[in-house]
Amino acid sequence: MKQKVLKQAYLPDALTAELSEHYDLRELAQMTAADLAAIADEITVVITNGEAVVTREFIASLPALKLIAVFGVGYDGVDVAAARDHGVQVTHTPGVLTDDVADLAMGLMLATSRKIVAAQKFIEQGGWRQGGFQWTRKVSGARLGIFGMGRIGQAIARRAQAFDMEISYTDRNHHRSLPYRYVADLHELAAQSDFLMVCAPGGAQTRGLINQSVLAALGPQGMLVNISRGSVVDEAALVHALENNLIAGAGLDVFANEPNVPAALQQRDNVVITPHMASATWETRREMSRLVLENVHAWFAGAPLVTPVP
Repeated sequence: MKQKVLKQAYLPDALTAELSEHYDLRELAQMTAADLAAIADEITVVITNGEAVVTREFIASLPALKLIAVFGVGYDGVDVAAARDHGVQVTHTPGVLTDDVADLAMGLMLATSRKIVAAQKFIEQGGWRQGGFQWTRKVSGARLGIFGMGRIGQAIARRAQAFDMEISYTDRNHHRSLPYRYVADLHELAAQSDFLMVCAPGGAQTRGLINQSVLAALGPQGMLVNISRGSVVDEAALVHALENNLIAGAGLDVFANEPNVPAALQQRDNVVITPHMASATWETRREMSRLVLENVHAWFAGAPLVTPVP
């Protein structure tokens, strides 16, 4: 008899199909509260994604739960403290998506600074026949401030070196082995940057840290790029900064209330937005799926987990 596994949030079809081959996969979206209660004592593994929310109450409702496997590097939606209190381990999929996220970060920085999307609209709307497009901002040689120097922040820094950018960073730790300038204060980092790149994890500790004062420090020539979590940026403060020309522009892949994007961030020549797609390549999603499967297989086999949350 196959072990029951609960799919708590969206997963790629290929991963869902493979899980179904090995396990009795139940989908929360297709269940009533009574359905879930009827099998609660049999669910030892829950699989979710990096954007979903797994609350203390939900964890407590599954008394046999032992593993939460997250399809994503971010796990701020999971109440990890509650999981530990209930003896539940949590895994995620780090490393395999680093390059894709860093690639999109550079793409957003270039698209925002050079107003690539606005330039395409300019042609499509016939503007070129009336004259040339507005001048834009140079990236090569500019000052890049990175907030969060983990795997992704470091990958972005390596790419930025090829653009001869002057790289500084703020992080919980001073990584002395890295060749980039460490700045302890986020406001100071913003003030010294032409581009402020947000690579910090989500969660209560970073919620709203990119606020009105940080954006003011970034200044009217500065640009913000966020490929981490929408919660890190005070979205109302960002809208205010853009509407009042307190910063020059923004490139955003993540938002505070996805999939809802404020109208004030749309249809702006100085804002480039993408639908939380930084890791969404065929190659990376296959690797993320592989890690989820390996973690679940390892747990059922009594083997060490492959990528446990630290």
